[in-house]
Amino acid sequence: MLTIAIVGRPNVGKSALFNTIVKKRIAIVDEHEGVTRDRLYGTSDLFGRSFQIADTGGMLSKEDRFGQQITAQAEIAIHEADAIILVVDSRVGVQALDIEVAKIVRRTKKPLVLAVNKVDNLSFEKDLYAFSSLGIQPIVAISAIHKIQIAELLEALFDQIPEHYEEVEKSSHPKIAIIGRPNAGKSLLTNTILGNNRCLVSPIAGTTRDSVDTEVSVDGITYTLIDTAGLKKSHKEKEVVEKFSTIRTERAIERADLCLLLVDSQYGVTTEEKRIAKDIERAGKGCVVALNKWDLIKNVRMEHAMKGLENEIPFLVHCPKLFISAKTGRNVEKLFPLFSTVLTSLHTRISTHKLNKALLGWMQQFHPPMIKGRRLRVYYMSQVSNHPPHFVLFVNSPHLMENSYKRYLINQLRKTFFFEGVPFVFTLRGKEKKRQKRAPAKGIDRDLSAISAVVDYAHEEELLTS
Repeated sequence: MLTIAIVGRPNVGKSALFNTIVKKRIAIVDEHEGVTRDRLYGTSDLFGRSFQIADTGGMLSKEDRFGQQITAQAEIAIHEADAIILVVDSRVGVQALDIEVAKIVRRTKKPLVLAVNKVDNLSFEKDLYAFSSLGIQPIVAISAIHKIQIAELLEALFDQIPEHYEEVEKSSHPKIAIIGRPNAGKSLLTNTILGNNRCLVSPIAGTTRDSVDTEVSVDGITYTLIDTAGLKKSHKEKEVVEKFSTIRTERAIERADLCLLLVDSQYGVTTEEKRIAKDIERAGKGCVVALNKWDLIKNVRMEHAMKGLENEIPFLVHCPKLFISAKTGRNVEKLFPLFSTVLTSLHTRISTHKLNKALLGWMQQFHPPMIKGRRLRVYYMSQVSNHPPHFVLFVNSPHLMENSYKRYLINQLRKTFFFEGVPFVFTLRGKEKKRQKRAPAKGIDRDLSAISAVVDYAHEEELLTS
């Protein structure tokens, strides 16, 4: 697919143009300079012709603390792109940085167009001649915010591109969101997996602000990795940009199939990790836990660290866990078999017959307790959906189901059918009946015979429908 890179110095409106072209608010737009740091990708089309668009960070001077790395990110995007849009600001005229960036993009010899942004009134187009000194043609006056002449800009670029790029159908690759608090090593892990400097890495917490998507193929399976901004406590979100970053991360969890929860081994489990784990469980996503920076830990046994993690966050007891070092690459290659295991669990579907046959054995092994002279009666259980697995248990009275017995059934489900790293949706449906004068059948024997009858019936029903 054709790839177009949007480049320019900071605060000229590159992210606003990116959002306008893709028709979504993907990139963060803010009046402060240097908000975009990593390069972002989106897809769009013009007159039925699909293309990929890349937003880049503003190319800065070397004195800036992120200047060299952000400029490197932009240069990588320029190298990967088939065509380039250079954005400048009509309100401030030609700047020294504009001249430097123009020299870089001209040397590529790729299709190129100059977008003079923030021209809200086309009567000022005569002022565009000053930008001819950059040596780039054609020049198109646009307003990214007001969506003025965006189609004309793209058309001017497409006129320079031969129509030999084949359209690629959108694929539904498994999406893995790398989640964690700031400075846990998420971007470094992404770069280690990809083998290049795809994401900006710095010891300064909060370097990543957008959610960055990249694709990687391992053992014939293509995964989409989503590097996210670190989630902070609400009272620490002082900047508007940081609040938007948190929203982006939450959306990344929503659109991911599973999440890689990255824990900094130096600090262990904090309130941030607890909140993130709850968000992952609430969203019904699979989870793999990686304890990063293990190369910096001394005189601590892995078993003790893992036990402490499970004691703090009960949901993680059933999630695959791995000790890694994103810096040295230790155990990073072992993450993908764990991803495959959790994805399999997410898509597992158990037949009603197998479920109820197993349920009968669980109840024989450990009967439900009596509550005020009444015992929980279970008619049958069925899995109604997957991703995440959703089980419905039909009982006589839901209020007779104690939490301890519910946990027992869930644990037996995981152990029997090998569900790893996925949260369960466990629903109870009651079937209260009017009490009859005749004496009821004997306690648990009646419950087990009812389940046995349902098992036989479900089995016969499956044979008839198969």
